[in-house]
Amino acid sequence: MTRLTIPKTYKLYIGGKFPRSESGRVYEVVSNKGEFLANAAKASRKDAREAVVAARGALSGWSGATGYNRGQVLYRIAELLEGRRIQFIDEIVHSEGVSTQAAGAQVDEAIDRWVWYAGWADKYVQVAGNANPVSGPFFNISVPEPTGVVAIIAPQGAGSLLGLISAIAPALVAGNTVVVVAHETAPLAAISLSEVLATSDVPGGVVNILTGSPAEIAPWLASHADVNALDLVGAGNLDWVELQISAADTLKRVLPPESGADAAAPALARIVAFTETKTVWHTKAIL
Repeated sequence: MTRLTIPKTYKLYIGGKFPRSESGRVYEVVSNKGEFLANAAKASRKDAREAVVAARGALSGWSGATGYNRGQVLYRIAELLEGRRIQFIDEIVHSEGVSTQAAGAQVDEAIDRWVWYAGWADKYVQVAGNANPVSGPFFNISVPEPTGVVAIIAPQGAGSLLGLISAIAPALVAGNTVVVVAHETAPLAAISLSEVLATSDVPGGVVNILTGSPAEIAPWLASHADVNALDLVGAGNLDWVELQISAADTLKRVLPPESGADAAAPALARIVAFTETKTVWHTKAIL
């Protein structure tokens, strides 16, 4: 007997839960050959606001954790990604139209990159911070601290999983919380990543994943007063100059779209990009 296929309708990931879009909208996710793969929720302005609220609520706990603890939590995600390797490969093959070998290489690189960033969690402060030389009986120390809530437009080209991880991981390392708009036409890897996050040690609200149209959602995130920084790594095809102007109204830190074949390559600079430097003066005891 032939069984009926049960089409899956994927939901958003906000505050550690999987709500439907408040608008009730969905859109079809199709393969590169036009074959139906699944339905995905189409996030609205209100969904973006709810995601920012969740990210803000989770910020104090995540940023207040030790770097060592954040590193442990992030490494656990890499373990879960490894356990779902076959699933991610299958989704990438169908949604991006690449070979199984190419999809496997992408998944392996994504896992390795996540591990690479996790390893920096308790080390980047020593590299990015410093003790400053001053004249007088003082200590002068600079320490990087998280910027806050970071809104991210994930890369929209090939490599839907690798691009997403390359954008999310460095922001998390520094103690920021994120709201990310996933790859619009190939969101399956992002949705599966949300399922990984939900079963990991990451507190709800630290990562919030929206699916749908970046062109529709990005302006609201850019102008939202409770978003502290904006990563436009995947906004190259949008009016990103207008997004920067909108972000400037609330004094956001903005990382503009990058160029090159691997714009989101692993780099300490991507961790430091969303930190604020606090400099402290303290008197030195004179004996």
